[in-house]
Amino acid sequence: MKPFTSDQHSGADTPPSAAADVPAKGRYARILELAGPAFFSIAFLARLPLAMITIGGLTLVTSISGSYAQGGFTAGAVGVGSALGGPALGYLADRIGQRKVLLAAAVANPLLITAVILAALQLPDGGPFAAVLAAAFGMGATGPQVGPLARVRWMALTSRDRTGREMGTALSYESMADELSFVLGPALVGLLAAAVAPWLPLALAAVLSASMVSAFAFHRSAAVVVPAPRRIREKTPVPRGRAARGSTSWGLLMLPILGMVAMGTFFGSAQASLAAFGGTFGAADAAGLLYSMMGISSAAAALSVAFWPQRFSQSARWVVAAAAMTAAALLLLVPSGIPGMLAVLFILGIPVGPTMVSIFGIGAEVAPRHLMGTFMTLLASGTVAGTAVGSGLAGPLAEAFGHPAAFLVTAGAAASLLILGLASALAVRRARNQTA
Repeated sequence: MKPFTSDQHSGADTPPSAAADVPAKGRYARILELAGPAFFSIAFLARLPLAMITIGGLTLVTSISGSYAQGGFTAGAVGVGSALGGPALGYLADRIGQRKVLLAAAVANPLLITAVILAALQLPDGGPFAAVLAAAFGMGATGPQVGPLARVRWMALTSRDRTGREMGTALSYESMADELSFVLGPALVGLLAAAVAPWLPLALAAVLSASMVSAFAFHRSAAVVVPAPRRIREKTPVPRGRAARGSTSWGLLMLPILGMVAMGTFFGSAQASLAAFGGTFGAADAAGLLYSMMGISSAAAALSVAFWPQRFSQSARWVVAAAAMTAAALLLLVPSGIPGMLAVLFILGIPVGPTMVSIFGIGAEVAPRHLMGTFMTLLASGTVAGTAVGSGLAGPLAEAFGHPAAFLVTAGAAASLLILGLASALAVRRARNQTA
């Protein structure tokens, strides 16, 4: 494989990639060739801490304090921190490069995870809950934004392919990787918290953050993303057909961001609701294991999107998948036992993955090139911020009225995704008509 160079980011006028004509069965082999095998294992392990810290904080505080509300507020503090810190990290990556930002996060994040553990362990002795919230906020704010920054790398790596197939395949893979991380992350939290101690999942997240995020920072794919100031100095050309995207209206840009907030609300409320549902069977610590069932089907469905026909547009995919999510979310009110809930969660996960792929796909189409890292982290932070909203709403509802009331938040979030999908479809069509 040829060594990476900054020319891959430029998108200069070169012949279309030979991979443009690769049959569907070879699309994933092509992105493996582009990034190198080590990229996939490193990037996957590096994104696990972000998948663990929210539900890890919720599980730790709920187990120690016995309060679903305090657990929900802790998860909310993580989400608020990530919502503010994530885009800041993305903007810095756009300005000074990914490597420096990721290495700083690999140092700061483990320290703040440790602070959360120590503060939470003081709660039974009268330790202040405010200290837990402050440390949780910092833990979220320094959370390594591996998924969004990996997507920026893919945009550079696939810039020579004018058909968009390589980028679509990469986005499908990234959504699958996100989903698998949010399967394995909560599952690890549930297993380690139930079998060993509730603080152990966060301790593992700290170790992974220090080691694997550093490895991701040093991976050679970081070299393909040229920071905006350097690109201007070197007069690196903008890929053909993409220059006009910088003028995209903020109204259109906000729709994918709000979509990811709704997606996060869906996730956060489901996590908190499942903790309460498991609690009725004396298994509140197993919420991560229940939640992982939805992630399994979601990951498989996300991977399949690479093979969907291109005439099935991103906007249409968002609407159809969100409609299916809304219908399936209502089934959460039906089960009265663990087996039934596992079946519903598996069904519910099927439209989740394609919805995420579609939202990120629209984001990649409309975002300004020079702020791509910022926008991708905004999308990811929207998910985490929504998780905070969902946990903050569903946790107190579950404590006051039981898990059925909390699941209504999950269904409402899915319905919001459908409404935003319809609005996005109209906005994208209007924008295309104006530029036609």
